[in-house]
Amino acid sequence: MGPSYTRPAPPAVDRFTQTKLPQATGAAVDDAQRAAASNQAFVAGADVPGAWWELFRNPALTRLVAQALRRNPSLQSAAFALRAAQEGTLAQMGNWLPSISAQANRQREEEGLGEVGVRQAVAGLPATYSIYDAQVNVSYTFDVWGQNARSVEADRAAAQAQLFTLEGAVNMLAANTATAAITAASLSAQIKAEEALVDAERQVLKTVRSQFELGGATGSDVASQEAQLAQTQALLVPLQTQLAQTRDQLAAYVGQVPAQAAIPAIALEDLTLPGELPVSLPSRLVDQRPDIRNAAAQLHEATAKIGIAIANRLPQFTLQGSIGSQPAQVAGLFTPGNGELYLLTQALAPVFSGGTLLHQQRQAVAAARQAAFAYQNAVITAFQNVADVLTALQGDARALAANQMAANAAARSLSLAQAQYRAGGVAYLSVLTAQTQYQTAVLGLIRAEAARYTDTVALYVALGGGWWNRDDLPKPPENLLRSLLP
Repeated sequence: MGPSYTRPAPPAVDRFTQTKLPQATGAAVDDAQRAAASNQAFVAGADVPGAWWELFRNPALTRLVAQALRRNPSLQSAAFALRAAQEGTLAQMGNWLPSISAQANRQREEEGLGEVGVRQAVAGLPATYSIYDAQVNVSYTFDVWGQNARSVEADRAAAQAQLFTLEGAVNMLAANTATAAITAASLSAQIKAEEALVDAERQVLKTVRSQFELGGATGSDVASQEAQLAQTQALLVPLQTQLAQTRDQLAAYVGQVPAQAAIPAIALEDLTLPGELPVSLPSRLVDQRPDIRNAAAQLHEATAKIGIAIANRLPQFTLQGSIGSQPAQVAGLFTPGNGELYLLTQALAPVFSGGTLLHQQRQAVAAARQAAFAYQNAVITAFQNVADVLTALQGDARALAANQMAANAAARSLSLAQAQYRAGGVAYLSVLTAQTQYQTAVLGLIRAEAARYTDTVALYVALGGGWWNRDDLPKPPENLLRSLLP
């Protein structure tokens, strides 16, 4: 009963972005910028490796991700949710076979002085005696309308949805761990840059104070430099707080409390930016994204439940039988003269349910349509994710080149301004302006470098994370009767 599930076709497109993708991330910048951008080549149709985090060539990062995938409690919880769904499917499959049960009873009775008791006394039988009863019962419901078949189909789809929930959790945990490690490396670099700037500003303050004592600077110059130094020192506090919180988050990812975790320090310069970026074929994305596969499984489950709801409105046919024995002594069980046989063929059809079964069928149809639109939304969102990341990677290359040029120019400007101020050629305001520009440029460069790494991680995840190239799923439960079932 009910419609059979057919997986929707993927979008008929040959690219992810509105415009054609360039061959490399820095293809839109000039030669000077391209040299600073360290282009990443887009490789159309390339596969996503299962352990994509190893492409950053940092052993500490690789160990962190491996530890997270091995110890994270949320991941373990998802794994057991998958096991529960698989066991539920196997339990439902058991309904294809007859149900056999056995029972044994011992009943102790004592007769009073009534008619039966008098007859027993006359016959010399004891007033207290035991009755033994043993039976084997068999029951089988014929799956005439495919209700059980649809139930097994729905449970299999639910287990498949849970499997891709687990795969999605693995992908996100690996991505979050790698991103947090890159963020921690970026924050450490920003803190070092700020500390170097604090040291430089202290030297400038020392120089300004010396000039003030000699009459070459004003009290306003000294106060301005003191304020500048205090502002730079104040910027260190939120960076240090963010770094500590990021490391705490890494501890949670690897399944430990912060006080117990030994999170390694990863430097941004110790990471290697992958030179080639895979760009899967659009038609393959629907097979690679766990969220799309999860939505497809939920649509499959909802479709199968329509058949269950229809079958619930039709007659059910059951065959029941039992064979047993009821002697006065245990030794007489299943001996001639003490046997009993029972056979029942039953047809049970709903006649009136107040519209309950009809509305449950309509509810199942509505749920299937909801799942169909949810699947469509998952596909659109996935294609948007990939397009956004591809666009961001191109922008990252240009932003890095621009920030590198800005940092170089700001460093030269600050050096010249400090030299001219010591020579008395410019006012101290010029030094303060150059210091601010340099500070902004250095932090911008560090953030631009980190953005390229994090967006590279985002691309691997947006393309599905390479789960099909890993063998990290728990083994399915064994079923001794699998060979007997359809």
